[in-house]
Amino acid sequence: MGALREKMVAEMKLRDFASRTQKSYLAVMVGLAKHYRQFPDQLTQEQIQTYLLLLQERGLSSSSLNVNISGLRFFYQQVLGWNREQFFLPRRKRTWHLPEVLSPREVERLLSAAVKLRDRCLLMTAYSAGLRVTELIHLKLSDIDPERMMIRVEQGKGKKDRYTILSQRLLGELNRYKQTYQPVSWVFFGKNRNCPMDISVAQKVYNLAKQKSGVEKGKGIHTLRNAST
Repeated sequence: MGALREKMVAEMKLRDFASRTQKSYLAVMVGLAKHYRQFPDQLTQEQIQTYLLLLQERGLSSSSLNVNISGLRFFYQQVLGWNREQFFLPRRKRTWHLPEVLSPREVERLLSAAVKLRDRCLLMTAYSAGLRVTELIHLKLSDIDPERMMIRVEQGKGKKDRYTILSQRLLGELNRYKQTYQPVSWVFFGKNRNCPMDISVAQKVYNLAKQKSGVEKGKGIHTLRNAST
């Protein structure tokens, strides 16, 4: 996309979009361009609607379709300046499903299956503190407050700071983890100690523990957050 990509990124940064939103919207436009093998600004509304119908026929969920629609709307209306007559896409109705919740016994099985201290501490922190995966991997040593028995969550969902409870059991596990792994800034770091762990690594840790434990519920590490509430 070249210049169009740069312009789109600039517009998203001006609006202070989250990095995940920026990646998602760019992926939407790349998918559209690859499908037609044309630059997005050369396509017609009919072609765009046909592409969305194709995604729907492929079984894309309502939420994923809405991400595509939001990305397309942003590009054509905000980046290219198309008006409503030139570009109109109705949002799909979103279907809601209650999250699968693990029982305390299932959580213990999951934690026990994580033999590696780092992995067990990661999963226990997600569960005990009720953290989203992005909050989990961006947790800093300075966010742990053992005196007040609190954990500071910086710039969580909606870019809001909040505090969550630090349990005595989790504090003990975190202390053992710090003595063993010697983190520098980020509690759970990546290959480079000065960088946070990648989300895919955290998900892999959960999926491996889930497989070993025989627990069938939950599609990702966020299941632990749901179990804590």
